[in-house]
Amino acid sequence: MKLTYKLILFAVALTTAAHAQQTKPVAIVPGVSFELATYRASVISNVKYTMFFAIPENRVDSIYGSMRVEFDLKDAGQPLQIDFKQPATHIRFVGRGDDWGVKYNFQDEHIIIDTKYLKPGHNQFSVQFIAGNESLNRNDDFLYALFVPDRARTVFPCFDQPDLKAVFNLNLLVPKSWKVLANADIKSTEARGQNIFYSFNKTDKLPTYLFSFTAGKYTDVKQPVGEGRTAEFLHRETDPTKIKLSVDSIFKAHADAIAFLEKWTGIPFPFQKVGFVGIPDFQFGGMEHPGEVQYKSSALFLDDGATKDQLISRANVISHETAHMWFGDMVTMRWFNDVWMKEVFANFMADKVAEKLQGSEAFSQKFLQDHYPAAYGVDRTLGANPIRQQLDNLQDAGSLYGNIIYHKAPIMMRQLEKLMGKDNFQKGIREYLKTYAYSNATWNDMIGILSKYSKADLYAWNKVWVNQPGRPVFDYAVKHAGGKIRDFSLTQHPENGAPRIWPQVFTIKLHYATYDKVLAVNMDKQKISIAAANGLPKPQYILFNADGMGYGLFPTDKSIDGELFAIKSPLERASAYIIAYENMLASRSYKPGELLALLQKGLTIEKDEMNLRLINGYISSIYWGFIKTGDRPRYTADLEQLLWTAMEQQTAPNNKKVLFKTYQDIYLSHAAQSRIYQIWKTQQAPAGIKLTEDDYTSLALSIALKTDTVTSVIKQQQDRITNVDRKNRLSFLMPALSLDVNERDAFFASLGDRKNRQKEAWVTVALAYLNHPLRQSTSIKYLPKSLDLVEEIQRTGDVFFPQSWLAAVLGSYQSKEAWQIVEDFLKAHPNYNPKLKDKILQAADNLYRAQRIIN
Repeated sequence: MKLTYKLILFAVALTTAAHAQQTKPVAIVPGVSFELATYRASVISNVKYTMFFAIPENRVDSIYGSMRVEFDLKDAGQPLQIDFKQPATHIRFVGRGDDWGVKYNFQDEHIIIDTKYLKPGHNQFSVQFIAGNESLNRNDDFLYALFVPDRARTVFPCFDQPDLKAVFNLNLLVPKSWKVLANADIKSTEARGQNIFYSFNKTDKLPTYLFSFTAGKYTDVKQPVGEGRTAEFLHRETDPTKIKLSVDSIFKAHADAIAFLEKWTGIPFPFQKVGFVGIPDFQFGGMEHPGEVQYKSSALFLDDGATKDQLISRANVISHETAHMWFGDMVTMRWFNDVWMKEVFANFMADKVAEKLQGSEAFSQKFLQDHYPAAYGVDRTLGANPIRQQLDNLQDAGSLYGNIIYHKAPIMMRQLEKLMGKDNFQKGIREYLKTYAYSNATWNDMIGILSKYSKADLYAWNKVWVNQPGRPVFDYAVKHAGGKIRDFSLTQHPENGAPRIWPQVFTIKLHYATYDKVLAVNMDKQKISIAAANGLPKPQYILFNADGMGYGLFPTDKSIDGELFAIKSPLERASAYIIAYENMLASRSYKPGELLALLQKGLTIEKDEMNLRLINGYISSIYWGFIKTGDRPRYTADLEQLLWTAMEQQTAPNNKKVLFKTYQDIYLSHAAQSRIYQIWKTQQAPAGIKLTEDDYTSLALSIALKTDTVTSVIKQQQDRITNVDRKNRLSFLMPALSLDVNERDAFFASLGDRKNRQKEAWVTVALAYLNHPLRQSTSIKYLPKSLDLVEEIQRTGDVFFPQSWLAAVLGSYQSKEAWQIVEDFLKAHPNYNPKLKDKILQAADNLYRAQRIIN
């Protein structure tokens, strides 16, 4: 009886505590806290917004709007928090249902509605407001809404979290000369004086970050993309050659991607319309709003001078954004800590589209080059972050974006597919999509489904690949007896951090005079012996990660150097180039000058365009980042001559152009300056090379950077251009390239004002020129202020801006003084945002390594 009585009292106490916990008010804090999002998702459902924006022609005039939100409320016990990140003066009216006016509080970016206005069941509130401009990206004659990850609340009041999906009814009033595109089709139009009122059909269920529209002076094109489906395309391109050579290809790439994804997923295109817009100097490569996908215009519109890499990249970004319709849009992460899920599948599926179009070998080579160097560029650093990260408040979600989720995650997913088998993997993903269609899911939800189709322990596998940062370092030992291999062992250990094992598969190639022997490796332990190697003759060299599947810092066999460019497989050569460069950075096997000399030998021998681009990129990186400033002139003349000679000897036009671009990047001699200037002035490209308007603009910027006399070359180039958007870009960049230090100083100071950072793509280009190695004697003083601004950049900029800002600022320095500034900043800010600290350490990695390698 005593035991029973105590159990009853314990149960009552638990019930009371649980009730108290449920009724505890959710804290009102800036942003959207995980606590607030969790509570709202537990009590709010069936959300519907009716939106109106009156958009004036003059960009400085305010945009007035109204929002009516309807929803069902499970529990009316707590005040309602509606997110709105604008001053209180932007709220003109708040009402409930048909009531004219509701008393509310405005606190920490939230409109607070008291419980007396709430009821269980159906609720309706309306707000009239002045829209915030920041995420509407207003230009002189166009604008576009970009709300990822938490920027919808900067424009209109809403529940700005991914797991409160809603239906949107949008209405726009715009100047009559403007065109519009949104998530749903236009339902009706009505002329109203000098404006047109557009009413759109209701959307499919969307989270707020996918609600979007654009309006402005665009050209409108429509074409079919499959049976019974027509796509709409708005753009501002004016170059007739680019339009002629690109528009049909853009529609075809969408049609191909849709057809592949419908077949692979077993699910028809999941939204009511296909629409997209090309935006000049868009912040990202693309953004996946259903019905209104936004692309960087320059990535879509290519002319007859486009390289193979540019053509592949265009197809890839279209496939990536199209894949999002299933992965991220139809099935959305519950919270932004799983934002990587939508990105990994968009990249992974885009790569599958590429594999179908390119073939297995070319696809594997492209996959290796696209993902591995970028992932290593973060994972090798002191600021490495895991794929899946913690997120306490949605206002910090932008800091989760970066090369780990875009590039390491697809590598991880490819290893997972290999572990499970392609068929089982596809079955698991299809079940996941059907289970959570038009809803939300977590990574654990996916792993739970995939585990049903795998004998491996995916939870243990997930721990090291997804939840922990870093990469393994591989070492090997070979013992011989009588000219044959007696034992071949391979070990792995983490580059940084606690001991752990990355289970993965890859191949090792043993090369002999007349044949190769490829050995499969299942690296599931800290140390393995490769039994298949025992008894084989001693090879001429060993190539690790021959198939490009493995992830980590692999050893390089220096015996390969003399045979490097004779390797028949482009994929294997690419893997060898990457391994050599990573070992140089790790101070293993190669010194910078030694590797530079080796790679230079490939300038005339390497015929594969992707590989030639890879080694040219490494040459530029070594030349500017890891050759001492004082020693660089000793390399310049020879490198200029080698590049020019290789350009003349290579026969493929794209290869010639790759080499010319590197020549343009590294040239310093007076003879080269004169040669480049004459090419620009006469617009006579070297034989066999097609240079476009964009190429001549790039040349003009290089000339302005490297000249030692006053020149009007940028202004002359601007006069050659007819497209207003491209003219405006040059106007912005001019002061960053001025010969007058005071003008450059004033330009940098102006970036402290948010309004001067609106065109983020322009800002990062300008910063790269300001901090170029040739200007660092006068620009190093910008570093402290550049670091001071990072927190503000994160708060006010789009998701990639902190990363691109830091890369442009820190990416080309090598001096002890610059590294000391970074160290001093971090020491002076011991409680600095840890995710932003990681971003700084990632961007400063080459600077950090230069201290060991060359200083």
